Amino acid sequence: MSPAGAATGQGDAPDRAQRLQVLLDILAARGRLTVAEATRSLKVSEATVRRDFTILAEQQLVTRTHGGIVATSVAYDLPVRYRGRGDNGAKERIATLASELVALGDVVAFNGGSTTSATARRLAARVDLAQATQRPAFTVVTNALNIATEMVLRQHVRTVILGGVALPQSYELTGPLTTMVLQELWLDVLILGVDAFSPDGGTSCHDEAEAGVNALMVRRARRVVAVAGSEKLGRHSFARICDVDAVHTLVTDEDANDQVVGELRAAGVTVLLA
Repeated sequence: MSPAGAATGQGDAPDRAQRLQVLLDILAARGRLTVAEATRSLKVSEATVRRDFTILAEQQLVTRTHGGIVATSVAYDLPVRYRGRGDNGAKERIATLASELVALGDVVAFNGGSTTSATARRLAARVDLAQATQRPAFTVVTNALNIATEMVLRQHVRTVILGGVALPQSYELTGPLTTMVLQELWLDVLILGVDAFSPDGGTSCHDEAEAGVNALMVRRARRVVAVAGSEKLGRHSFARICDVDAVHTLVTDEDANDQVVGELRAAGVTVLLA
């Protein structure tokens, strides 16, 4: 989403979350940003921009300066070639709904992908968790470098990153080191990004190395929440991750095929439409 196309509403949480992401995107490109520049880009008031700057600084994502902010870390998104090309609005709705399924104190795992990255960001921004007296408010376990880079900056999040060999196309760590560490951990919730999910084939992805790590995450998790846009349902991809009965909840968008949704629900999957 371009800065000029950012939401301009000032009162509701989704608009604020979108503005914060736009500010981070601009900051990743420029390194620093003034109140005046942000006001022009977002087409909102200076007061709104200053409040947004304060939120980002409190989350240790930026450093405040006189009249603006500077980057605390690098860009948080996946390489452009790996980002989803579907409806980003639907992806953000999926991420918001999925983030609400995590409870205070949970150990939540994320594999790599644009939807899981968005969900992790939404989870970390939940006000109830950020303001909870319990520290850490929750623990993130991930093999995705981009997710770990962002989560480690949040004071209310404990971040555990799995070792392994990094894949440049997805920032995911795979290999024997990854599985060795993962086998020693128990997970309360797994937010699982997939390339395909069908009633007869279960979940799958394009890369067999990623599929192996994802499958182990599924086995180590008490609850599996798959996040996938409607365009991924009813399809098969190259490497199987898990059967349909291993998934407890699917969060998808309202354009999901009714027949596929019905078959998944009949198979015991709770399907939530964002």
